[in-house]
Amino acid sequence: MSSYQFTPQAVEDLFEIWSYIAADDLDAADRVEEAIHTACGFLSDTPLAGRIREDLTALPLRFWIVQPYRNYWIAYHPEKKPLHVIRIIHAARNIPNILR
Repeated sequence: MSSYQFTPQAVEDLFEIWSYIAADDLDAADRVEEAIHTACGFLSDTPLAGRIREDLTALPLRFWIVQPYRNYWIAYHPEKKPLHVIRIIHAARNIPNILR
């Protein structure tokens, strides 16, 4: 069993990210997807590692920037077991609107 789970929105986010990148470079899409899963695994072990961003949402979420792909942010609920990945968001998007 996985130590984290994606909401349906996060599954859709990951598919859209992968599809967008894969249109130009399939290997790059796979690398980004792997980095996202690696980050989620890390967060499941250390859920308080992410930052609270009250400027983005009043929801009880934390945010983690995917390494080395710093344009992708993971929004997650740190107190749920397994860890709930709420959204995977590109930093250029309007994050407050997405999280409403």
